[in-house]
Amino acid sequence: MRYLCIRYVALENLKVNFHSSRLRYLCMCMIKQTDYLGDAVGLLRRLIAVPSASRDEAAAADIMENEIRACGFEPRREGNNVWAVAPGYDGGRPTLLLNAHIDTVKPVSSWTRDPFGPDIVDGRLYGLGSNDCGGGLVALLQAFRRLAARTQPYNLVYLASAEEEVSGRDGISRALPLLPEVSMAIVGEPTGMQPAVAEKGLMVVDGVARGRSGHAARGEGVNAIYEALDDLCWLRSYRFDKVSPLLGPTLMSVTVVSAGTQHNVVPDECRFTVDIRTNEYYRNEDVFEFLKSKLKSEIRARSFRLSSSSISVDHPVVRRCLEMGMTPFGSPTLSDQALMRFSSLKLGPGESSRSHSADEYIRLNEIDDAINIYFDLLDGTAL
Repeated sequence: MRYLCIRYVALENLKVNFHSSRLRYLCMCMIKQTDYLGDAVGLLRRLIAVPSASRDEAAAADIMENEIRACGFEPRREGNNVWAVAPGYDGGRPTLLLNAHIDTVKPVSSWTRDPFGPDIVDGRLYGLGSNDCGGGLVALLQAFRRLAARTQPYNLVYLASAEEEVSGRDGISRALPLLPEVSMAIVGEPTGMQPAVAEKGLMVVDGVARGRSGHAARGEGVNAIYEALDDLCWLRSYRFDKVSPLLGPTLMSVTVVSAGTQHNVVPDECRFTVDIRTNEYYRNEDVFEFLKSKLKSEIRARSFRLSSSSISVDHPVVRRCLEMGMTPFGSPTLSDQALMRFSSLKLGPGESSRSHSADEYIRLNEIDDAINIYFDLLDGTAL
């Protein structure tokens, strides 16, 4: 069956002049949805069986490279990022990117199953990365195969990217400059196959309040914890004015505080970390400058690069989602969308609530539905 698929794609790419549509129809009948689903599940089980925590995805990238080649396409690779451009690329047409990541977080201690044991029980495929975002990764590849077998009004690129879970610089940021210029992207994160048309950004800020050490028994010194309190209370209570209808407010949370060396020494330094989730109304750089004007503590942003993203509800792909009965929403979780400087939306099988959790799973029918929905959404759709 894999041979038939390769032969069919090759014939389409060579633009063989069929004497009638009958041969085309027979070829398509030989490649049924169940075969696409079987290939998707088989690939995902192989990926689950190979540990692929962020920055250690080489074995998973090898699997993806071999699978893309087995499907009849010519893979390219940069680090642990693997991609393919569908044949017939035309620089005069827009380019659609299908993207999902191959890396995972590390398994939490509360797993009751082997996180690298891809067991199927009652229609659920268990394993680390099955939901986030293995289901989207393998479903998008099958959609890529189906879409590439037909003439589309756009160029098509499939990218399996690395280091998404840590927003690493050797992930999608390393691959994007090597791709054709992208017009729009579908990101296969778990969304219950509903389109996330906006996504919050992330900025992590480290702060330090300084005091002067002394002996606690004599009340000497300047306590750095007390010096930090005003800033911590302000961060807790401040509310940004602009609230997004899709993403809600920009949120700040103090998530780490560290001070002191022992009970009888007044601490001369108090360090803290702030997790900031920006909506589309606030640039990370502007929020940082605002914080500098309000806080007494010294602060430093780890990065400004993870911006909020959104796509117009008037975009043809979003309109097609609406025609198909989908419900657009705003996502509070970060993805590689934050690093895309072109229109994009998240759309993938599975549920975000299962991500990073013990005994993670994806339902086989979710993968099956996703393959069909991707194809119905994108086949012949203008960008």
